[in-house]
Amino acid sequence: MPCATGHRATSVAITSPAPFPLKPVERLAEATAPDGSVLTLFRHDGAYQLRVNGVELMSTRKSHSEEKLAELACAHLAGQDDASVLIGGLGFGFTLRAALRLLESDARIVVAELVPEVIAWNRNAEYALAGEALLDRRVDLRQADVAQVLRASPATFDAIMLDVDNGAASLTTKGNDELYREAGVRMAVAALRPGGRLAYWSAERDPQFVKTLQRVGLTVDEQRVRAHATSGALYTLLIAHKRQRP
Repeated sequence: MPCATGHRATSVAITSPAPFPLKPVERLAEATAPDGSVLTLFRHDGAYQLRVNGVELMSTRKSHSEEKLAELACAHLAGQDDASVLIGGLGFGFTLRAALRLLESDARIVVAELVPEVIAWNRNAEYALAGEALLDRRVDLRQADVAQVLRASPATFDAIMLDVDNGAASLTTKGNDELYREAGVRMAVAALRPGGRLAYWSAERDPQFVKTLQRVGLTVDEQRVRAHATSGALYTLLIAHKRQRP
């Protein structure tokens, strides 16, 4: 333990050199989001981290909640032919890879990612990110605002997974706010096929957003999921679908 200020140790400690040198944190690349936020890609000891204005947005060491988002959103599509799903936000590809594991060989997975550099980083063979998943023939990757994809796709998707930010309180692009307003939720619902599911990832619980989902006629299942399978921070997954008429 370090000594308290103003005190000195009365004995000399003999220490041995560390058995392994500390591995450096590598700053690999940087990009600017449409609102001016700075996204920086780091690598440390084989793990990757994306920070926004210096704040961690995601890490390859914390993928459980992103995978669970796909599992919950696509659970009703197991064994279904010709499934069509939309993922808003590529991130490090964990939601995409989970969807690929769940869906049949004739499925179509549209991935909308706004920042072109994020796409380039995932495609970079030097980085152990989502490059292999993006080569799957079921994947339709678009450098686009997911809101534009939703508006252009009425009654198209069996599941929509939105992980474009930290949730309704956006961290990256302020334009993401549109997706969490009532009009944005209605836009997403309009892009669902009958029986489809709408899923949101959020860093925190957001009772007001749950009320927004319910106000447009959705039944909401809220689940708290850890960053790792059994440990780490708790995140919120919201799985919504249209209420069944009596």
